[in-house]
Amino acid sequence: MKHVFALVCFCAFSCGLHAQAVDATVCEILKNPQSFNGKIVRVKGTITADLDEFAVKGAGCGQQVNGIWLSYPEGTKAKSGPAAMLQLQPAKNFAGTVTAVERTPVQLDKNKDFKQFDSLLAAPYKGGGMCLGCGRYTVSATLVGRLDGVVPELKRDGSGKIVEIRGFGNLNAYSARLVLQSVSDVSSQEIDYSKGSTASKADSASDPDAGSRLAHEFGAGSVLKDQPKRAIGAFGKEGDDNGVMVGGLPNEASGKDEAKANHDSPDGVLFNCKFDFDRLKGDPLGRAMTHLGEHIADVRNPETGIDTAGAYQLEYRAWLTTMLGAIESGQKTLMLPGGYMIWNSAWPTTDLNKKADDALTSFLGDEGLLSK
Repeated sequence: MKHVFALVCFCAFSCGLHAQAVDATVCEILKNPQSFNGKIVRVKGTITADLDEFAVKGAGCGQQVNGIWLSYPEGTKAKSGPAAMLQLQPAKNFAGTVTAVERTPVQLDKNKDFKQFDSLLAAPYKGGGMCLGCGRYTVSATLVGRLDGVVPELKRDGSGKIVEIRGFGNLNAYSARLVLQSVSDVSSQEIDYSKGSTASKADSASDPDAGSRLAHEFGAGSVLKDQPKRAIGAFGKEGDDNGVMVGGLPNEASGKDEAKANHDSPDGVLFNCKFDFDRLKGDPLGRAMTHLGEHIADVRNPETGIDTAGAYQLEYRAWLTTMLGAIESGQKTLMLPGGYMIWNSAWPTTDLNKKADDALTSFLGDEGLLSK
């Protein structure tokens, strides 16, 4: 009898939570995320999960970041999510003020719909060449969860030192985060990689000078050919106490990430690099490290004009450096989620910079949910 009573109470509690959910669109939330902060919301949308992105898309929202970062409650151990991400956190010796944040815990309903959702988003694309962080399906669903909303901020003082960090997801660039409670109405569509897949099978010798030519075209005076080395160097040597932390789960929300850490960093900021090591091995892991390393270098030691760069410019630079690293290592092709080919050794020399720029620009706007 006690078990029956407990089950009834649990069901009543769950139904109560869902009844309290506020219905909203992605664009409504992104227009004023703070007004939804701490609320249980219900939102319908398409979810993207790739290298450093796990978000509910907000097409046409007119924001710099047109998506809501998606996270699972801590301890979920789900298969899907971003393959890697960089999260900035105040260190113990952070120069700015950190306000304590209390979040109401969320319990995920791991029902049949969730398992289907998780399985579809975790299914990898299996085509020719390297497609970094590429999934097989786009997934649409109705999501219910706790909405965390802020005004994202990476503020520096007059000396360039970071004194304020706010935001969620990769690069703390997202103004809203949905910590998932339940999933329903799941549907999927297989992504068409045919164009990129055909290009990746091109039988052409790798061009050893292509990286230098691309660096010259894109660099506008800067020496981009050295960027991959700079990016990997940002991690430091093994044993260095440089504030770069490797580990953790990129798809789960942890309250510890919004609080001050319990140890110092040379500049008062921890750079938490989270990798899904089950999905990233060998060369793909090397490319992912180059990508996050460029982010670390650009935030920690920004070149002229990069200290005020937004998410679009930072991601553009990181993908360009990732591409140059692929070229240096002898890769013939590099494709991004959605089938955007940013490097193909078969391209004519005169087309290299235009093709790469066109693909990157389209990818960042369509798949990356970013506006300049």
